[in-house]
Amino acid sequence: MSVALIILAAGKGTRMNSDMPKVLHPIAGAPMLVHAMNAGQALDLSHTVVIAGHGAEAVTKAALDHDEDATVVLQTEQLGTGHAVMQARDALAGFDGKAIVLFGDTPFMQNETLQAMLDAPADVVVLGFEPEDTARYGRLVMDGTSLERIVEHKDATEAERAITLCNGGVTCCPAPLMFELLDKIGNDNASGEYYLTDLVGLACAAGHSATVVTCSEAETLGVNSRAQLAAADALFQTGARAQLMEDGVTLVAPETVYLSLDTIIGRDTIVEPNVVFGPGVTIESGATIRAFSHLEGCHVARGGIIGPYARLRPGAELSEHVRVGNFVEIKNAQIAEGAKVNHLSYIGDATIGEKTNIGAGTITCNYDGVMKHHTDIGDNVFIGSNTMLIAPVTIGDGAMTGSGSVITSDVEPDALALARAPQVEKPGMARKLFEMLKAKKARLSRSS
Repeated sequence: MSVALIILAAGKGTRMNSDMPKVLHPIAGAPMLVHAMNAGQALDLSHTVVIAGHGAEAVTKAALDHDEDATVVLQTEQLGTGHAVMQARDALAGFDGKAIVLFGDTPFMQNETLQAMLDAPADVVVLGFEPEDTARYGRLVMDGTSLERIVEHKDATEAERAITLCNGGVTCCPAPLMFELLDKIGNDNASGEYYLTDLVGLACAAGHSATVVTCSEAETLGVNSRAQLAAADALFQTGARAQLMEDGVTLVAPETVYLSLDTIIGRDTIVEPNVVFGPGVTIESGATIRAFSHLEGCHVARGGIIGPYARLRPGAELSEHVRVGNFVEIKNAQIAEGAKVNHLSYIGDATIGEKTNIGAGTITCNYDGVMKHHTDIGDNVFIGSNTMLIAPVTIGDGAMTGSGSVITSDVEPDALALARAPQVEKPGMARKLFEMLKAKKARLSRSS
């Protein structure tokens, strides 16, 4: 069965108090919109249609960056959820499969729930749940297993407000039927809007069947404020950490580890406290990520040891058994098997060969103010402490640089490169200089 996702992402999100469209606020390093788009990734999707409005240009970019085959259409007026779904009509012209309507600010929908809605034996299927507090939710009015209608909270009678089964918002229906029924929706309600929820009553009146598939309250969690955004992120983190530990990863202090939506960590890896995984990180099995390290856009192979206090930036590619120590930053660099960068160094736009040792304080000087340049360091190289490598430069296999050197030219294999000024010693000069400075300080004190 072919499926279309219609994701409503046009709202401004006034309670967020932000210039950014609400659906682009991140949870676990990814916009809420991306979480919603991922909800249907295991289905037989033929179309993904995102309804944009406020901040449409930014929403379009985020949607297409995540799925270049998605279609983004514009809702120029905010006239309600039914009106928003109608904007997808042209994008789904000729499509006769089922359409599922999701919300771009509801990030925790599960594939299994959506599949259950597709499999339910009814023309219209609505997602329901039973919240702890029903106060602000629409109610699902049932007759046995059949759904008769949905009543918005503000339009509900006291008897209807006593119903505990509430509307989760997600709706599934054959696309042609959905648009046929939407054409009949009016706006005679407390908000003067075209409600998608009226679809159910219209379907039943026309002799079509409707039912409900239920899920947990957490799955329907919507985000409308910064506080709810933080709560949603915390909920994601709790679940993601538990899943990692279930999969064989050791988190020494789970509550202090921050994960992204796409973080991948292999079994038998140890993650120490206060580690942040930004987007695009893959850690293979048996690695150790030590405390207070920050990783994004990088790959650490089997047996790597990172940190403490290390930073791996996008393009850092570390082979097996690489060691990156305290206060080391690596960006857009490939580090071969067994190499070590253990202390206080910056390695950017570089290639480092097997079993090479990078001494403390080494810097690849990769930027000239306009262009980035590459440093190529071979196998079994020893880079002395406090070496400045002025890119572009190549250090041959087995070479060595003396501590404190400023290397501006290529170094041949097996050569020792020394590039520092000779030490000059002037007897007694330190004592004379201190005396001169103390006298100057005394004169300044008297004059003030």
